[in-house]
Parts: sequence; structure tokens; C-alpha cells
Amino acid sequence: MEENLKNRVILILAVIAVILFVSTISSCGRAIHQRSVWQKEMATRLDLDEKWNKCSEEKNSIDQKLKTISQDFEAEKAAHQAIKKALLQEQLVNQSLKEELQKVTKLKEALEDDLKEALTASKAPKSRK
Repeated sequence: MEENLKNRVILILAVIAVILFVSTISSCGRAIHQRSVWQKEMATRLDLDEKWNKCSEEKNSIDQKLKTISQDFEAEKAAHQAIKKALLQEQLVNQSLKEELQKVTKLKEALEDDLKEALTASKAPKSRK
């Protein structure tokens, strides 16, 4: 009986050892799989982090360019406004010169008419003599 009991204990221990061995093997397989998944995830995160940094650098570069272009635009706008004011002043000067020219032309015509009248008046008494 003792021998039978020893055989049963050995058999039970052998079954338990096999079960533990199988569970250890499957646990190792799952651990290897989990490690593989973790490595892929870390590689993906590193790639995304690199892309994020690259995008941030590009954004900063574009922001700097935008700032420079905005400053240039404001300078051009100020220059445009100055030129516009100068053009308006020139137009006003031209208008006033046109008005002065019209006045001078009218005065010239009036003087020419007076001169014609004076000449005709001075010729008229001579022809009566």
C-alpha cells in the first residue's frame, strides 16, 4: 500500500510538474509577445515624437517667416500710404496750377482783347484825319 501511495504521490507530482512546466512555457510565450508589442509601441512613439519635433521646428520657422513678412508688409503699407499722400498733394498742386493757368489764360485773353481795342482805337482816329 505504501508503494501504491508513493506511486500516486509521484504521479500527482509529475502531473503537477507537467502542468507547471506547460504554464511556464505559455507564460514565457506571452511575455515574449508582450515585449514585442511593447517594442513596437515604443518605436511608434519615438517616430511620432520625432515627427512632432520636426513639425514644431517647421511651425517655428513658418512663424518666423510670417513675422518677417508681416513686418515687411507693414513697412510697405506705410510706404504706400506716404506715396498716396504725396500723390494727393501733387494732384492738389496740379489742380491749383490748372486753376492759375486758367486765370492767366483769361487775363491774357482779356489783355489781348484790350490791346486789339486799343489798336483799333488808335487806328480809327488816324484814318479820320
